[in-house]
Amino acid sequence: MSRTTPHAHPTEEAGSAVDTHCPYCALQCGMRLVPDPGAAGGVGVAERAAFPVNRGALCGKGRAAPETLARGLRLTEPLVRDPGSGALVPADWETALARVAEGLAGTRRDHGADAVGVFGGGGLTNEKAYALGKFARLVLGTSQIDYNGRFCMSSAAAAGNLAFGLDRGLPFPLADIPRTGCVILVGSNPADTMPPALRYLTELRANGGTLIVVDPRRTRTAEQADLHLAPRPGTDLALALGLLHLVVAEGRVDEEFVAARTTGWEEARAGAMAHWPELVERVTGVPVPRLREAARLFCAPREAMVLTARGPEQQAKGTDTVGAWINLCLATGRAGRPLSGYGCLTGQGNGQGGREHGQKADQLPGYRMLTDPAAREHVAGVWGVDPATLPGPGRSAYELLDALGRDTPDGVRALLLLGSNPVVSAPRAAHVEERLRALDFLAVCDVVLSESARLADVVLPVAQWAEETGTMTNLEGRVLLRRRALAPPPGCRTDLEVLNGLAARLGWEKGFPTDPAEVFEELRRASAGGKADYSGITYRRIAEEDGVFWPCPETPDGAPHPGTPRLFLDRFATPDGRARFAPVLHRAAAEEPDAEYPLLLTTGRVLAQYQSGAQTRQVARLNEAAPGPFVQLHPRLAGRLGVAEGERLAVVSRRGRAVAPARISAGIRPDTVFMPFHWPGEGRANTLTNPALDPTSRMPEFKVCAVRVERAVNG
Repeated sequence: MSRTTPHAHPTEEAGSAVDTHCPYCALQCGMRLVPDPGAAGGVGVAERAAFPVNRGALCGKGRAAPETLARGLRLTEPLVRDPGSGALVPADWETALARVAEGLAGTRRDHGADAVGVFGGGGLTNEKAYALGKFARLVLGTSQIDYNGRFCMSSAAAAGNLAFGLDRGLPFPLADIPRTGCVILVGSNPADTMPPALRYLTELRANGGTLIVVDPRRTRTAEQADLHLAPRPGTDLALALGLLHLVVAEGRVDEEFVAARTTGWEEARAGAMAHWPELVERVTGVPVPRLREAARLFCAPREAMVLTARGPEQQAKGTDTVGAWINLCLATGRAGRPLSGYGCLTGQGNGQGGREHGQKADQLPGYRMLTDPAAREHVAGVWGVDPATLPGPGRSAYELLDALGRDTPDGVRALLLLGSNPVVSAPRAAHVEERLRALDFLAVCDVVLSESARLADVVLPVAQWAEETGTMTNLEGRVLLRRRALAPPPGCRTDLEVLNGLAARLGWEKGFPTDPAEVFEELRRASAGGKADYSGITYRRIAEEDGVFWPCPETPDGAPHPGTPRLFLDRFATPDGRARFAPVLHRAAAEEPDAEYPLLLTTGRVLAQYQSGAQTRQVARLNEAAPGPFVQLHPRLAGRLGVAEGERLAVVSRRGRAVAPARISAGIRPDTVFMPFHWPGEGRANTLTNPALDPTSRMPEFKVCAVRVERAVNG
């Protein structure tokens, strides 16, 4: 394997092959970029079989990733809004940066620091996430910063912190999954969302293990399961409680583990016993015999795992729902020991690291909490400022977006947006678009002219994944080095260079270096002693070891810490070392069907597109595979509506209307329709979704809302 050093920064001129990582999901698959002058982006993709996460396998998006580097598909010069015509017109960098600095500084001067907001992204490197959080809190002095990772795994993070005292997507490597005895996969379809991960589930079954998939749709992943449970959307909490009820009733509780390593069992047990099988069948639609079979299969082997994803997490009760699945693991002793446990399949490329180091509204680097005086003192010391000058926690992502452009004392009037496209990806998206349009000033850093960037006063063209070096933290907690393989086009700058330029214009000549290695060295110091301790990780170690698992502190004697591939084997990260059961009960979704809106909508992804589609929709072969939105519905529902395959349907919720062709399939519940969320325009699924928030994680309820479906006779 190539041992490129982090400072070598090989370029296309050097003619070197470079080992790096895919720009998309949280697997962060290893790949090798090879110079190819005939390719659209100047490089081609080769397999990197030695990298342990994907072992050379890549999905279609990964193989097509270099095509996003093609210069004709992207921004290569700044754009500013012409006050006369209202159009975005080309400008030089000096003009554009001066305009952004004045827009942010003027708003702060006239309306206060919290009138300026910052919204980041789960695809930013750790270095950029760290610098962005520092820029918001020091240069702008604002508390109003959050990121789209709030829409990814925040409910699982909240539940993990409550139960274990620590949140890391997977507390064990992916390689452990095929070696366990049973996996319950809840609300995840890796066959479409992260295909190279599917081999771990295939290997599990080849090794004699059992796969149970919980999903209201019979997805390509569900088709591979030994048992598929298809609950009504929004009832995953009742399902988990019902399985725990059966575990108790059938004498399958690991009493020794519960007594030795947990607290709160009696209250959790009482909650589960209130959810007897017949009640759970009525709530979820899952027949009692299948519930009993799931409990038996999960408890039969000594080792087992529960893995959740957006299905149970993107609900207004997502934290409690994940807590209930963790309860099932704890009660059966399937946590805190090898080849067992609960894990979350993080979605975005750096959804984990993006919040660990400062983009999230309530956190400082190292997964420190802003309300902790010791955390504030430590980070302020690294930054060379008085802890009292650091603002407190701000609004969560949707609450921040909802506050944009409001003419109120606490309204956010100017926004700096990096690495996100909320016009497509946010819940109640038409409303979010209105709020962005209402801003006094909007600056966007992006690779392409996304739907959100089209609304900006200034658009700054930035480098992308293969054009800059930086670290990413994948869903296992493995910190990886994404290496630069070629130079960005003339006219583009890195996000670190943008923040450096803005900071200098706003009075901070120092403190915002442009070299990612220098930023990472500071991040190491800022994270030292925190939950997400990276202080023992270096670029060189990452390159030599195929990534390093956090926490990885510096050791007193200077010897390399081995990293922590497996958490909680000796104790949990709580003050007493015990895991905590969640005292939860099922409750209805924030919005249930009624006579006017009799169906449920759930949303998700398709194989050939990614997130808001801002980049994948630029690639011809991906668009050929997935050209646009659709509405999946059951044949019985299609028959009642008199709808044929491909006919245009209107899906209507209390928030708006989306129109897309019908896709008729027996692989979905008759009371449910499904739409992918990658597209803007009339087929924008998030026009419909409900921004009702989980009280703990502040996650919106993307995965369930009441709708009606009708033929789009007049378009």
